[in-house]
Amino acid sequence: MRNLNQFADLTSGVVYVHAAPVARSRLVEGARASTLNARAALTGSAQDAEPGRMRATVDWVGPVGTGARLTNALREWSGLLFEVTENPSEGVDGERFAYVPGLGLWRGSTSANGDVILGELQLRAMIDAQPDSFGLAGELEAALGTAWDEALESYRMGGVGAEVTWLRQRVG
Repeated sequence: MRNLNQFADLTSGVVYVHAAPVARSRLVEGARASTLNARAALTGSAQDAEPGRMRATVDWVGPVGTGARLTNALREWSGLLFEVTENPSEGVDGERFAYVPGLGLWRGSTSANGDVILGELQLRAMIDAQPDSFGLAGELEAALGTAWDEALESYRMGGVGAEVTWLRQRVG
């Protein structure tokens, strides 16, 4: 009989460093490697959307919650634009984190197909806090991370065809 309270131990995700100063590339790799306890050469490429900056994409496998730990490690370094995803796993929603200087950090829960999930209580609080539909629309846009998506879109396109590095955390 299957335990209905069972949750996944491992999940996977992707770190997208959309733009980093070239001088910080080694520091970013160190933060990532220490969080995942994995050593691999991070292959970066030029960020076409912002000449003079680098971009890199790393797929990862690790315990549930690794996405948040990676995000916290990357936030330590100024001047980075990045996203971290953590895929949903058994009993656990996925997450997406986006960081843009000036906007700060955005976090959203995601479904199996990558859609941002807004919970009932969150929606009710937004409705109660806004006297008109214009205010509610702004609250919904913020909850969905629209400003972060708009700020990062040109950086996402700057990585078409870039190399991807796979990492697995040492478990056990």
